Amino acid sequence: MIPFVDLKAQYDGIKEEIDKAISDVISKTAFVGGPFLESFEKSFASFCGVKNCVGVGNGTDALYIALRALGIGPGDEVITVANSFIATSEAITMTGARVVFVDINPRTYNIDVTKIEEKVTPRTKAIIPVHLYGQPADVDPIIAIAKKHGLKIVEDAAQGHGGLYKGRRIGSIGDLACFSFYPGKNLGAYGDGGAVVTNDDALADKVRMIANHGRMEKYNHKLEGVNSRLDGLQAAILDVKLRHLPAWTDGRRRNAALYNDYLAGSGVVTPVEIPDVTAVYHLYVVRVPDRRREALQEHLKQSGIATGIHYPIALPNLMAYEYLKHTEADFPEASKASYEIVSLPMFAELKEDQIAFIAEKIREFFER
Repeated sequence: MIPFVDLKAQYDGIKEEIDKAISDVISKTAFVGGPFLESFEKSFASFCGVKNCVGVGNGTDALYIALRALGIGPGDEVITVANSFIATSEAITMTGARVVFVDINPRTYNIDVTKIEEKVTPRTKAIIPVHLYGQPADVDPIIAIAKKHGLKIVEDAAQGHGGLYKGRRIGSIGDLACFSFYPGKNLGAYGDGGAVVTNDDALADKVRMIANHGRMEKYNHKLEGVNSRLDGLQAAILDVKLRHLPAWTDGRRRNAALYNDYLAGSGVVTPVEIPDVTAVYHLYVVRVPDRRREALQEHLKQSGIATGIHYPIALPNLMAYEYLKHTEADFPEASKASYEIVSLPMFAELKEDQIAFIAEKIREFFER
């Protein structure tokens, strides 16, 4: 059996470090706030190349709190991509703002930067580019649009830990950037977790305040916030794992290159990296033509190979957004991709012989 992701294999490789970190937190009873959270926030800010990191409860909260820190609320609009997990759009509507979707570039599955400006209105306040599947979005054109129209940029980096765009670390490009530490992420906790990072000290203070019931000190609440905290146990675990993230990223990139080689001419369309980026392959997503995806998945399942679909319904086509009255024709590329994409097993510990076996079974499917 080849699993989709193998968190046990990852743990086995760093077991002593992880067990010690957990024991240290328990021995100091530093469960909420405290030195382990402070250490991780400092480490992760440095890793991202920014001045500030605020740990929060999860990636969705990170997006919501970041938007609130920018003052976004009812009557505003925020532009984002039609192909992402619902957390991206959900966070926008949680503020009371209206979500405005943009179709994808069919080669990268990220936001089509040539279609953003036509969606800008006087109510637009921000753009959320998503570094989907660990593939950095093309952010320079987005920065130009934001400057032209006075908009803020919030990076959704939930799948982009460690990625590079033209020498800049993902997380250091926008006004704020938001990360998820869900267990299956490239940098994953052993439970939920998230963070907001920024170079803006004032925004960092606002984020920290909103995440902590609207206070900077006990019982002095300057506004109504939320309760969204990265706990000490998760912070200590993440601090350990962060030290291994570059090596894990190298492993993912090595495995992506092996996939590309073994799958050349196989019948599936392999991922594309835009120039001057370093993708981190949170997911390795291929495209299956002629809507034969489910048949391929079943064929692989019979051979003990797990797969996934990220995501089977484009965001504007979800029932949750029926009120926007979109049709699939409004976002043709995202809609088409939603029927064709499939995610293959991807993790640093994946072996070449496993990749070769997966590719062999894919070729077998198309030759059949």
